[in-house]
Amino acid sequence: MKNRVEQLRKEMGLSQEEFARALRVSRQTVSSIENGKYNPSLELAFQIADFFQKTIEELFLWKENDQ
Repeated sequence: MKNRVEQLRKEMGLSQEEFARALRVSRQTVSSIENGKYNPSLELAFQIADFFQKTIEELFLWKENDQ
C-alpha cells in the first residue's frame, strides 16, 4: 500500500526517530511503513492520521494492484 507518511513527516521537519517516539513505535517500524514494506495496524494508522491531522484516506493510498 502506498502512503504519504514520509512526505508529511519531512514537511514537519521530523526525523524518523522523532516521529517514532511520538507514535511509541521503533524507528524501523516507521521506515518499513514509509517504504511500503509494512502496513500498520488499524489502530496505528489512526494514530498516524491523527498526528498529521489527516484522514486515513489522505495518508494511505490503496489500489487493488498494490497488493
